[in-house]
Amino acid sequence: MIDHTWLEALRAAVAERMTIEGENAGAEFRQEANAQRLANLVDKGEVFHRVIAHPTLLEAAAAVLGPDYKLSSLNYRAAEPRSDSAQPLHCDMGLLPDEKGSAVFNSIWMLDDFTPHNGPTRAVPGSHLSGQLPPASHPDETIILGSAGDVIMMNSHCWHGGTANHTDHPRRSLHGFFVRGDQPQQQYQQRLLRPETIAQLSPELRRVLALDDPRNDALSTTGSGKSGFLR
Repeated sequence: MIDHTWLEALRAAVAERMTIEGENAGAEFRQEANAQRLANLVDKGEVFHRVIAHPTLLEAAAAVLGPDYKLSSLNYRAAEPRSDSAQPLHCDMGLLPDEKGSAVFNSIWMLDDFTPHNGPTRAVPGSHLSGQLPPASHPDETIILGSAGDVIMMNSHCWHGGTANHTDHPRRSLHGFFVRGDQPQQQYQQRLLRPETIAQLSPELRRVLALDDPRNDALSTTGSGKSGFLR
C-alpha cells in the first residue's frame, strides 16, 4: 500500500520529528520503555494525512466498525534494537465488543520489513471473538511478517502485542487506530491539532477526525487517553 517514494518520505518525516522532539517524543500521549514513539502525527505533516485518507484503510475501518467510525490516533512506534522488552498481549483501549459489535480497529504501516527477529507484532487468531481480555502471552500467538510498505489491518479486539527486537536496527511502523463513533478518541484531535493544520484538511478528513462532531467533543474532552497496556 505504500510505494517507494511515499515510504522514503514517511521514514524521513519520522526521523526529522524524532530529532526535533528528542526526549519529549511521544509525550502528547505516553512514552514506552525500549521503544521510540511519536504521537499526534496528523498535526506533523501532510505526508501523514495520506495515511488516514487512504481509501483501502477507510473501507477496512468501516467493515469492522460500521459507517460510524473516526480516527482515534495516528502514532509512530519503533522497537529499539537489542532489547528483551516486549508488549503484553492486549486489546486496544482495553475494550471488549459489546451489543453493538466491534469498537476498535487498528492498522500497522510497516516502515521496515517485519522479520522473525526484529520485533514484529504477534496476535492470537480468532481471539476477538473470545469476549475476554488476554493473558500476557498465549500458546496460540503467531507473529505477523511482511515487507516494508505492507499494512496490517485488524479488528483490534484481537489479542496482539509487539515482540522484542533482537537485531541491531530499530523496527519502525506507524499505527493508524480507529474507534466506533460512540467511543472517545485516544488522542482528542480537536484539542491537539493546530489551527493551521485544521485549515488544510479536506471535508472528508474533517469527518474522519470528528472535528465537527459534538458527540465526540463530549466523549473525548474527559474520556481520551485510554491505552490497552500503557499506563
